Amino acid sequence: MSAFFARFAPLLALAALLILWEAATRYFAIPPAQLPAPSAIFGTLIANAPLLVAATWTTLSEALQALALAAVGGLALALLFVWSPWLERTFLPLAIALQVTPLIAIAPLLLIYLEPSRAVLACAFLVAFFPILSNASAGLKAADRGLIELFRLKGASRGKILLLLRLPSALPQIFTGLRIGGGLALIGAVAAELAAGSAGRGEGLAFRIVEAGYRLKIPLMFAAVTLLCLSGMALYGALAALDHFMLRRWRDDKLSF
Repeated sequence: MSAFFARFAPLLALAALLILWEAATRYFAIPPAQLPAPSAIFGTLIANAPLLVAATWTTLSEALQALALAAVGGLALALLFVWSPWLERTFLPLAIALQVTPLIAIAPLLLIYLEPSRAVLACAFLVAFFPILSNASAGLKAADRGLIELFRLKGASRGKILLLLRLPSALPQIFTGLRIGGGLALIGAVAAELAAGSAGRGEGLAFRIVEAGYRLKIPLMFAAVTLLCLSGMALYGALAALDHFMLRRWRDDKLSF
């Protein structure tokens, strides 16, 4: 019984929260315009399913595209940084500057020069890029020094050491960067869509939230936020599953060692 509760504790806690929420809105007669009940949110979700599903796919596809670009770009730049410290000293400050600049300040500027969909993609890419770059760089630099010297004694070139030793040993940290970057890519896409929605342009979930807010459709706003939450959890779960699938054997070997 204890194992059952331990496994399903998060679901039980969520169910209890939803029941209390539903009961509180009914007992205190809270209007849906102030705080809709979970049943009202679910009904709104079902009634507007085609619209919300299409918006969810738009936002999620933008985040996935940005994550893929950030993964390729971040890993490639990390490899260059390890290969040439001069390149790292030259370009790392620029990457840091892009990371620490508030996205809410960048999004309106990008919307001036780019189409809304491209601006969303650019914003999502910018926020996902640095965590992947920093984690990949740290992993590539953390390769075992003894193994590096062994490779050199065997006559391995710098390229072989980088691709056959440093890169495989950095995979756990690379996947950590991907999980962080995946969540940030979704946040970046939502932030850019909010900026686009304020300008009356956009198609994603955040645009639907802004649109519902202007029309005071509070249950629709909650339904869209719920889908955003589920999308983020699904994205993180998919990346965690990929991490487990790719590195399970490596982690088992480390544990047995």
